[in-house]
Amino acid sequence: MGVGFGGLYLVGLLVSGDDVPEGTRVRGVDIGGVSRSEAREKLDGSLGGTWSKPVKVRLGDSAGTVRMSGVSLDSEETVARAAQVGSDPFTVIGRLFASDDREVEPVIRVDEERVRASLAEKAKAYDRKAREGGVTFRAGEPVQTRPVTGRSLDVDGAVEAVVSAVPGLGNEPVRLPVRTAEPQVGTAEVNRAMKEFADPAMSAPVTLTVGDRDIEISPATLGKHLTMRPDGQKRLAPALDGKGLMADPALATPLARATGEPVNARLRPEGGGVVVASDGKAGQEVTAEAFHKAVLPLLTKSGAARSGAVATKEIQPELTRDNVGRLGIKEKMSSFTVDFEPVPYRVTNIGRAAELIDGSVVLPGETWSLNGTVGERTKANGFVEGIIINNNQFEKAAGGGVSTVATTLFNAVFFAGVKPVEYGAHSFYIERYPEGREATVAWGSLDLKFRNDSGNALYIDAQATDTSVTITFLGTKKYDAVEAVKGPRTSVKEPGTREGAAGEKCVPQTPLEGFDVAVDRVFKEGGREVDRETFKTRYVPRDEVTCDAATEE
Repeated sequence: MGVGFGGLYLVGLLVSGDDVPEGTRVRGVDIGGVSRSEAREKLDGSLGGTWSKPVKVRLGDSAGTVRMSGVSLDSEETVARAAQVGSDPFTVIGRLFASDDREVEPVIRVDEERVRASLAEKAKAYDRKAREGGVTFRAGEPVQTRPVTGRSLDVDGAVEAVVSAVPGLGNEPVRLPVRTAEPQVGTAEVNRAMKEFADPAMSAPVTLTVGDRDIEISPATLGKHLTMRPDGQKRLAPALDGKGLMADPALATPLARATGEPVNARLRPEGGGVVVASDGKAGQEVTAEAFHKAVLPLLTKSGAARSGAVATKEIQPELTRDNVGRLGIKEKMSSFTVDFEPVPYRVTNIGRAAELIDGSVVLPGETWSLNGTVGERTKANGFVEGIIINNNQFEKAAGGGVSTVATTLFNAVFFAGVKPVEYGAHSFYIERYPEGREATVAWGSLDLKFRNDSGNALYIDAQATDTSVTITFLGTKKYDAVEAVKGPRTSVKEPGTREGAAGEKCVPQTPLEGFDVAVDRVFKEGGREVDRETFKTRYVPRDEVTCDAATEE
């Protein structure tokens, strides 16, 4: 019997040889009775693309597909396993007498990193952030923002789900784990906020009483500065930007009329001392906090109840009759005058600049700015077109003549003995100004600034006529005397001749040499020099410029 059993086993091995056993199937593909290489070809041809097709998935309540990379059929290993299955004697002999099919599971290779990358791409399309419910205001109407539940694909969990579903991918959808994030402010809270606050807030204007004036604020203006924000307790709370509302163009002017800035006392020099020409006057101020406190409660009211008063705060002026002495404004520190030809644009622009500067109070340690005080030289600010220097030649532009004021003020700074912080001379010399002691200004590029390092407050008196401007500093002198000592002209350069720019902006100019000059500021106490500093100026030559039609300077 042993010989017969062994013979049958030998016959079974000889019959099967290296072929895959008859009746072997992989996912319905018959690979039995053929060589291993033929079996691999069959599997690759019939099943090779199965696991590269988009995989059906379910994410929460939604169905979809994922184009999966990193999952593939290993036909070589599948065939090897199919050929090796049942190689024991009983199985080999049994196959000689059996005709049943045999199903072999495919071997699937999974590259988890590539699977993770595929699922990460799916997450980009699927994920969304939770959106809080909210209420905004647009053109005087409340606008709801509906809440949205956030969701995200759990990529690590999804990789595990896909791997565990292998080799059955492609048949049933793979359920991928997702996370959800509920908004803190839900639909019910949005509805409550609309009913209890937003709709009433925009239902009608509110009226504020400031001093003896009533100011009406429309829903459209209110809505620009009103929001509703989550309060951390899953509710929406109103928030009003009182400062922004006060600065709104619809309110800024009425508020200014109802309140009023404080007015400093007016001083004038008399002899070597100071006289109070008129006393200061307190102003009224509405703070953003007071505005917020007055407006917000009115927004849920109706009818006459949408009116209320705003508390005002009295603001004292910096300078009054009573504190002039305490501030140390007791004597004339310096005074300087520049004369000019009474050309209309000069009269207007110099007078306007002097008007804006007059009465400036500079406290100890403060830095004063001409541009910051005078503002941009525009028509709206009271200035007209005149002659300026640009690119080393005269031309027409707004604000011409203000440099006369700058030169006058620079000399007042010079002889008061306080510290210049920013200044610049004209590019070429102008004969009516003192050499090396003059200044120009340009909006946005060059300012005239000084710091009040005198130790006491300083008052600027600026007066202009049709032919001159005088600026006087009142305060307490730092030194008994401040003198100017000018050196000789050096590095003299001769001017050239050129044609002016075409058009009305061309202004003819006479030639003048360029040169360098140094001016010492000498500080004296008791008739003795105690300090000295040097101001150096370089002037370029003033070329002769001719125009097609001469223009008055």
